[in-house]
Amino acid sequence: MPRRIVVHDYAGYAFPLQLSRWLAGQGHTVLHVHCDDVESPRGPLAQQTDGPPGLTVEGLSLGRPLPKYQLVRRWMQDMAYGSCLGRRTAAFRPDVILSANCPPAAQARLAATARRAGIPLVCWVQDVFAVGAAMAVRRWPALIRWAALRHLQVTEYQTLRRCAGLILITDDFVPLLKGEGVSHPHTTVIENWAPADAITVRPKENPWAKAHGLTDVFVFLYAGTLGMKHNPGLLADLARAYRDDPSTRVVVVSQGPGRAQLEEVKAAEGLNNLLLFDYQPFECVSDVLATGDALLTLLEDFAGVISAPSKIYSYFCAERPILAAAPASNLARRVIEREEAGVCVDASDRSGFIAAARRLRNDLDLRARLAAGQRRYARSAFDIDRIGPRFCAALETAIGGKSGS
Repeated sequence: MPRRIVVHDYAGYAFPLQLSRWLAGQGHTVLHVHCDDVESPRGPLAQQTDGPPGLTVEGLSLGRPLPKYQLVRRWMQDMAYGSCLGRRTAAFRPDVILSANCPPAAQARLAATARRAGIPLVCWVQDVFAVGAAMAVRRWPALIRWAALRHLQVTEYQTLRRCAGLILITDDFVPLLKGEGVSHPHTTVIENWAPADAITVRPKENPWAKAHGLTDVFVFLYAGTLGMKHNPGLLADLARAYRDDPSTRVVVVSQGPGRAQLEEVKAAEGLNNLLLFDYQPFECVSDVLATGDALLTLLEDFAGVISAPSKIYSYFCAERPILAAAPASNLARRVIEREEAGVCVDASDRSGFIAAARRLRNDLDLRARLAAGQRRYARSAFDIDRIGPRFCAALETAIGGKSGS
């Protein structure tokens, strides 16, 4: 039965947009909404002339950049964004809303609008904000820290309890949320993926690599967010390890505070082999990833079960071996190791990270085996015609079922 569906992806990533395109291709009328004010690696969000006729893609903006790391101002702006999102969603009159990557303050405002309008909201849980926030406020005075975290916890978990359904990206979230009183009867686990039709295998010698003089050197490449859950110091360590090797570069495609730290280190230490770029347009992503001979991912210990870096799925599409510094409990690391797609070390193992990098740098056969593991996994796990029906089933259950307690 054709439905009117709002898919909200706050961050504007590529794979939720692929889902929206697929849903529209099945005959549904889909409004795909994202936040224009957040700084993040983006999917192909411009309204596409080749898209299904039932798909509309819109960015919502409050007219000012998101103060991502100024927590009080961000909370206020998230609430304002949630109200704006609620109004736009209600005007569309959907049968169901699917909302991903949405900060708790904004998600709570959207949920309130949905309840008033009688529209079921399915929360697509990519992250557990309340757990990660404890690191962001760890230096605040104790009483203020406790009050802020308690308010965040109540906001986030109450929204999850009251929504019409949950889609979790990992089984790891089930016991974590249950411990916070979130045990929803309509819960589905669907692991993330990458749009293999849009991020494709490209040769090392490609226009982006040529433009930046990277075709004839070995490139360790990091592409994506460098926030509180990531340690840019490991990237600086890698550049130091290869500073006297003219045939090796460390390339970072990112923005934000982690990138700023690397700018300072590069200038202070003269690390000319550390190349720093802003987020690139989505149409360049395949070439950017192909420029890397080894692709890097970082995740701190505290984020082990609360986050699964979506960048690794894009890396799989590029078929370039992965070097990951992440806790053993993390889904992304487990996937990399299970599929023999890369080399992993613990997040705090700086010497192990450099040793693993040298191993990848010097072993062409190993890199080829790891790329083959990525290829096998991506061909089966990233099939949108297998993924899409699972979302449809979860949305139909939400439409026909009852909200959480």
